[in-house]
Amino acid sequence: MNEEKLKIALQKSGRLSADSIDLLKTCGIKFDNGTGKLRSAARNFPLEIFFLRDDDIPQYIADGVADIGIVGENVLAEAQIEAEIVERLGFGKCRLSLAVPKSFEYKNIKSLDKMRVATSYPKILNNFLARNSIEAEIHTISGSVEIAPSINLADAICDLVSSGSTLFTNGLKEVETVMNSEAVLIARPKLEDNAQTILEKLLFRVKAVKAAAENRYILLNAPNEKIVEIIQLLPGIKSPTVMPLAKTGWSSVHSVINENDFWEIVENLKNKGAEGILVLAIDQMIS
Repeated sequence: MNEEKLKIALQKSGRLSADSIDLLKTCGIKFDNGTGKLRSAARNFPLEIFFLRDDDIPQYIADGVADIGIVGENVLAEAQIEAEIVERLGFGKCRLSLAVPKSFEYKNIKSLDKMRVATSYPKILNNFLARNSIEAEIHTISGSVEIAPSINLADAICDLVSSGSTLFTNGLKEVETVMNSEAVLIARPKLEDNAQTILEKLLFRVKAVKAAAENRYILLNAPNEKIVEIIQLLPGIKSPTVMPLAKTGWSSVHSVINENDFWEIVENLKNKGAEGILVLAIDQMIS
């Protein structure tokens, strides 16, 4: 009898594709994802992977073809399907923003009233404009939105922005954030018991990988008379590990620190007399 599998939809190409694949593989899931491959079965986990266009992923979830999927929050919002966000993944962060030509005298959102706006996200944009009591003519285009003002197709655009360099190159300036977005793991409502069980196992791994990415393992040598002061700088998961060294009067201290606090903590450790500080990446962290 064939083992039941959880079906997941991933972006086959584009900005979320590589990170989505890397996430599953860092979770220890082995599968093939060669060029042009549209479907793959994991060899060591009950998971079947579909490689799809990002815009198609929500519909596959809605139709029950896939149980879960990794998609940009903006794509999910535009699709307007019934699906649950079960985990925010922390990569693919961007924002959907309104932008106008640099010469446009923009004062506030009211400046766009009666204007033409080009976008690939008409539903999100329409909702945003309605909330702000703005009447605008929305032009829906599937790509190269940023050139619309320069060819007189629109007065403004609504598009995804990461660094803003593409806007700058095309003579545009960002004026309003419509929504913030990141990659999210979504699931169709009312998963069967078996699918829900597999999803929970997958989420356990995903959360361990996310926690590891946000932390670093640190090892250092410290004089014993400074141990109390040093461990106060290293909260660890519960408390740092302290082990005596062969050299009298010294100990080795092991802990975990958040990467956001890394440089400040290391500087303070050195000031307290720590030596031989070694920092390592963590693959998974189970709490």
